[in-house]
Amino acid sequence: MVLETGYYDILGVEPGSSTEEIKKAYRKLALKFHPDKNPEEGERFKGISQAYEVLSDSKKRDLYDRGGEEAIKGGGTSGGFHSPMDIFDMFFGGGGRMHSRPERRAGGPEFDSRAGQFGFIIINMLHCVVGRNVAHQLSMSLEDMYNGATRKLTLQKNVICQKCNGECYSAQGRNSRGRPRPWTVRDLDPRMKDGQKITFHGEGDQLPGLEPGDVIIILDQKEHASFQRSENNLITQMEINLVEALCGLKHTIKTLDNRTLVIGSRPVIRPGDVKCILNEGMPLHRNPFERGLLIIQFQVNVHNISLAPINSFLGYTSTGNDYTKSKDNNNQELNIDQS
Repeated sequence: MVLETGYYDILGVEPGSSTEEIKKAYRKLALKFHPDKNPEEGERFKGISQAYEVLSDSKKRDLYDRGGEEAIKGGGTSGGFHSPMDIFDMFFGGGGRMHSRPERRAGGPEFDSRAGQFGFIIINMLHCVVGRNVAHQLSMSLEDMYNGATRKLTLQKNVICQKCNGECYSAQGRNSRGRPRPWTVRDLDPRMKDGQKITFHGEGDQLPGLEPGDVIIILDQKEHASFQRSENNLITQMEINLVEALCGLKHTIKTLDNRTLVIGSRPVIRPGDVKCILNEGMPLHRNPFERGLLIIQFQVNVHNISLAPINSFLGYTSTGNDYTKSKDNNNQELNIDQS
């Protein structure tokens, strides 16, 4: 039992939410209320960052659950809160590369610790700094995640004037200005997952004297009406009536690649029973020709039941093999009792 739920409420999650659910909630809110997109939402962005910083750390989260916000701010954790931008950068930039200010890269000032005749030897006084990265959340349907897709989008980025290479200040007194640029994200792998990042190196904001940052596309999987994804498995609910539960059933399921599975089961099916279909889940990361499980969770509806059609349902018991092709090559008949 948690003492207070303020940080959970900020992220829109329940106190019992998993770390992945907390990360997903932060990702959506941080992109939505980032000061670059909503300059007037600075305090809200700060609150989102603080809530995530506490709830994503197991020790801080435990302290918050037991003592509330006062326990966090009262010296229960060391170092206080980090900068909201630093948290954002670490989350989206992969190790802090996504800075709103210039950042040193490999090849910055280096000093050789070997002392020569004249003391320390400076190996390289030149340094290279990188401009800000551009992050964009790309919504994807579960069908696109299953089959792969190509998406077109438009991103706003700073572009240096090509005539003067950023030397003049003709663009309203600035060396560069934001311009919308069309992007095509091609060949999205069907094995990709919710929250996965696609990085286009050197395609971010351009500023004079800086190396361009990166464009980072974060995939956001939409909710599906029929399926839920759990890693490489797909979960679906199948509601059946009492006669089907007692006598057997045949139901159809439309797959994400537009095939029809005919699901057959012998009696008896109990409320809460689960059946698994091999190789009908999401494509596996290491082998796209193999898939996870399709998990069917049965819900038995005992209301408004009539026993009149019981004889017709007796003929629905399946006696075929696991995969029996029907006349329609796009259909597959499965006996889930053997799956």
